[in-house]
Amino acid sequence: MTVQTWFVTGASAGIGRAVVEHLLEAGHRVAATARKPEVLDDLKKQHPDLLWTAVLDVTDTAVLREVVARAFAELGRIDVVFSNAGRGAVGAAEELSDAAIDEQIALNMTAPIQLFRAVVPRLRGQGGGRFIQMSTMGAHISGPGAGMYHASKWGVEGFFESVVGEVAPFGIGVTMIEPGVIRTGFGAALSVADPLPVYADTPVGQVHQAVQTLGNLTATAPGDPVKVAAAIIASVDTAPVPRRIALGSDAHTAIRAALTGRLEEVDAGEALARSIDYPAPAGR
Repeated sequence: MTVQTWFVTGASAGIGRAVVEHLLEAGHRVAATARKPEVLDDLKKQHPDLLWTAVLDVTDTAVLREVVARAFAELGRIDVVFSNAGRGAVGAAEELSDAAIDEQIALNMTAPIQLFRAVVPRLRGQGGGRFIQMSTMGAHISGPGAGMYHASKWGVEGFFESVVGEVAPFGIGVTMIEPGVIRTGFGAALSVADPLPVYADTPVGQVHQAVQTLGNLTATAPGDPVKVAAAIIASVDTAPVPRRIALGSDAHTAIRAALTGRLEEVDAGEALARSIDYPAPAGR
């Protein structure tokens, strides 16, 4: 087995924690970061020579750059960067506070972009590596009451879609992970806006009601976080580098339906799209 070194954000719980546990059990080295890395102390005791930890709020760009620099300096080569930190916000556009909107953009979009910018020179300098971005099936679908969450995920995927071609010549592969609903504590970490009465009898009101029992929903979700972690780790050995990986039967079904529906809409407007072109030159 070739020992790898991973850098993981949002490593304290959920899929991030599952990935760290899986890697350590397989004998790999991990630089695990979190706002409260002390929750990883049990793993530190079990794997003192394999686990490196650091306090990191990924929305603090200056600290993020410092932690990245320290991890590469102390660990040497880092083979895989797993950008996992993030959370969701629930509420209609006018229900969400300015702070909630800013947080969604900062945490789910700006932070991964800045992490990527921080690690690319180092990955390039060592001859390559992998960058894995945690996304969601929500980067393809959307719904009332989660507009900012979807916006942040659609936005971050647009960025990584673009940079794939920028860094491929340097041996750096980029993969976006798009899970469905997984049995984690994601629901408990949601930022939920105070509901406005005017939305009570609308789809947004239904979302607010659903969030109240989201813990029960995630407890029976189809996605197994241990299997998700294993699939993420296995993706590193996949060639060519997968640009996107949907995980979960619900994710595959929802993403396929969204893409198919979008293609049908584009095809329905083909005649109009072509009608605005200048006429082809005579004789052609």
